Amino acid sequence: MKNLLYLFPLLFLATACNSVLDRAPQESYTLDNYFLDAEQATQSVNAIYSQLRDWETHVFSFIGMTDIVSDDSNKGSTPNDAFFLQEVDDFAHTPTNVAPASVWNGYYVGIFRANLAIDRIPTVPEMDENLRMRLIGEAKFLRAHFYFNLVRWFGDLPLITEPFPSDFSIERSPKSLVYEQIIADLNDASDALPTRNGYTSADVGRATQGAAKAMLAKVYLTLENWPEAERLALEVINSGQYNLYNSYAKLFRREGENSVESIFEVQAAAYETGGGGTQYNEVQGVRGEPNLGWGFNSPSNDLLNAYEPGDPRRDATILFVGEVLPDGSGIVQDNVNIIGERYNQKAWVPEHTGGNGNGPGNIRILRYADVLLIAAEALNENGKTPMALTYINLVRERARGTSPSVLPNLTLTDPAELRAAIWRERRVELALEQHRWFDLVRQKRAATVMQNVGKNFIVNQHELFPIPQGEIDLSQGALVQNPGYN
Repeated sequence: MKNLLYLFPLLFLATACNSVLDRAPQESYTLDNYFLDAEQATQSVNAIYSQLRDWETHVFSFIGMTDIVSDDSNKGSTPNDAFFLQEVDDFAHTPTNVAPASVWNGYYVGIFRANLAIDRIPTVPEMDENLRMRLIGEAKFLRAHFYFNLVRWFGDLPLITEPFPSDFSIERSPKSLVYEQIIADLNDASDALPTRNGYTSADVGRATQGAAKAMLAKVYLTLENWPEAERLALEVINSGQYNLYNSYAKLFRREGENSVESIFEVQAAAYETGGGGTQYNEVQGVRGEPNLGWGFNSPSNDLLNAYEPGDPRRDATILFVGEVLPDGSGIVQDNVNIIGERYNQKAWVPEHTGGNGNGPGNIRILRYADVLLIAAEALNENGKTPMALTYINLVRERARGTSPSVLPNLTLTDPAELRAAIWRERRVELALEQHRWFDLVRQKRAATVMQNVGKNFIVNQHELFPIPQGEIDLSQGALVQNPGYN
């Protein structure tokens, strides 16, 4: 599992600049002396995984543009800290806001690394062909992941599938073409990748066939292709590779990492030497005593009110002042500089080596409960409401745990009523796991929901984020801004 955490000597992959690659200082790598054997091919793919833990990929701005922008949370922290995230929270962000620029850069670095691996691994001589195909499949899965988030944030995108384009003044391709590339990559990945049980313990955490199918099911859900979303979700369910973890609360502790419920998660570990952790945990940790985090992504009142009475997931998701920490090591103290502070308990980690910036908590990207709810939603839209009830009730059954009086099984027969119930279930089951904003936009409810909680949401503008102004300037006019941000 932890093989994915090492950056290896492939740091040159962080840039697409030919001038950098032309230089060959002592003990460095260039395209002329790399991709020569299976080990280097593997390292090139590990470098893509490494980008998943990067600050610009799955940390500060990522949380802002998935949770904080939604009705699930507020910016948190102190009022004057990271004001650019307050702008996102208030829908006052402009093309010069830090958040869109950050994720744009982080994700396109990941795409560059994937493109380079996909382009060069076929040229590696004398390499096991099964390993070659698997590594290319992993790179395509990761490229699809990067593009899937980008297209949902920004719409039309520069679609780059080669490492060194001849012209960097690349116009935005229609989002339909971006989705075609995502679908093609995930189909290729599904064909090339082993199942979850096909990896050895040393490679736990790598992309699997199940992960490719699950992500593709979510892509089709986003595109409202209900038959394909149903087919793929049921293939994952019927594969026998996954199940619901026995404890919702422990699922987000260390013992729940890479569990039977895990379909894909970003691997992290706190090593003495560093290099394996993330700041994902730190930015959402308790601000002050006892674990000195930053206090961002504070659960909202609206999220608290979304839970049914007695739903154990509420207390497993939200960490309140005065509450004992999950490991019993202390009590969350009131911070006098923050009004009404609360914290994302799913991101909490116990004390570890290397300080908070070396966070060891895996970042959950896809888990089995999500796939069950994708199946339920797709089945319901396909006129199979009784079958849909089976899958949503599995999620509710696990959530209720040993409290039989709460979260009764649903018996709804009206498709519209069940649709609303599935959407609500997605919210509370996946709360603060960075799914809510994407769900609201695909459900075409973002305007209504945001305006109902007092947000200054402008229809036909705020469904998308602005293209970073710096990227527009660098493109010399090739990139055109999204509507409403000019």
